[in-house]
Amino acid sequence: MNEKRKSKRTELLSKIILKRLDGKRVEEATIDVTDVSKSGVGFTSRKTLTIGAVYEAYLTIWTREVIHAFVEIVRIEKIKDNVYSYGGIFIGMPEMDAMRIETYQTVEENVDR
Repeated sequence: MNEKRKSKRTELLSKIILKRLDGKRVEEATIDVTDVSKSGVGFTSRKTLTIGAVYEAYLTIWTREVIHAFVEIVRIEKIKDNVYSYGGIFIGMPEMDAMRIETYQTVEENVDR
């Protein structure tokens, strides 16, 4: 498989609510996060989302803090009936939030050794 990710990914058991921001409607979708990096997020959902669309997200991280971010959908794959796997990149995420994700990855790597 050809790896296109720019940053290391870490599994994160969390759920977020996505709200589509296109000026026409607000569409909410509950998702299950499968992995996260400082540049993006992978997740599954039963909701059909649109590639290229930008969604507002509230991501609960391991410290129980909530990161407010905007996610652009860049990958969609149907994994079974009514369940889709998505890849999204963060748009304009504050450096402080990106560093919190990166710090967690560093801690996880050292614990696994």
